[in-house]
Amino acid sequence: MDFKAGHGYLLIGGLILVGAGLLILSLIVNLHVAHSVRDDVRHREKLLEYYRNIFSQLGVILIGIGVSLFIFFFQQNYQDQRKRETELQLVLAKLAARVARGAPVIETLGEFDEVLDQGGAYVSPELGGNSAAISAKGADLAKQVEKIQLVERDVDVRDFDILNLSRDLENTFVVNELDPALWFNIVRDENEIKYAMTQLSLDYKDLHDAIGDEPVGAAVANLDKEQKIKREVLDIFYDADLLRQRSRRFLARACWLFSKGKSFVALPPADAIEADTKSQQLWIDRAKPVLTQTKSGSGDCFKLLHYRGISK
Repeated sequence: MDFKAGHGYLLIGGLILVGAGLLILSLIVNLHVAHSVRDDVRHREKLLEYYRNIFSQLGVILIGIGVSLFIFFFQQNYQDQRKRETELQLVLAKLAARVARGAPVIETLGEFDEVLDQGGAYVSPELGGNSAAISAKGADLAKQVEKIQLVERDVDVRDFDILNLSRDLENTFVVNELDPALWFNIVRDENEIKYAMTQLSLDYKDLHDAIGDEPVGAAVANLDKEQKIKREVLDIFYDADLLRQRSRRFLARACWLFSKGKSFVALPPADAIEADTKSQQLWIDRAKPVLTQTKSGSGDCFKLLHYRGISK
């Protein structure tokens, strides 16, 4: 029985109304008892007294049940509200922790940005991208590889595992009340972040295998090796771009949700944040107006993304 949905109110109201009706009926019967006593009709008097007692007892019982149910449902509803409030406060605290811990991790994406957006916004070759990151060959490719090796050393992709909000929500009431499309996007981004983390580790190993024991410049000078290295570089760029796009969207969404306080459970997805775009720059351009107006702590949510823009 769902008291909050109104069924409890209907039951309680019905019991009390029927009980009150029976008490009123017992009073009416009692008047007839008085007439029977006055007319000295003993048989009818006993029968009416029986009916009066039945009606009055049933009325009192039904009213008592109604009042008891009201008290029970009121207490249950109060406890549920307290539990919900406590759970919501806990979720908000965890959400704040995800944002705070995720921001330093997102800051390391700046090193990926420098490599990916050199000379123009990175777009994967499958989507028509032809930036310097895609077209580099020879000496330029060697420089790219050297930068990638620096990023590999400086950025531990395992740190991005902190970007996992579903673990904080999946065992709470929030999952049932959160917009299904928003919940789907949260889980999808987390899965793609995990995928990109795994693939980048494999991509780095494949790149080292393609280079071999030679210096990068010498390896690139070998035509066969250059093609293998180029292929591994493009794989790294694809997975690095996936990692940065999904990670920034994850943090932007988490910051946006946290900024809404307790009302976040009833919010529809923010189209500017949830949009899938061909490049990181297009997503930034679309999400920035919303995120700069969304406050988290002392700053806005856009600053947490640490996006430096396209390198010239």
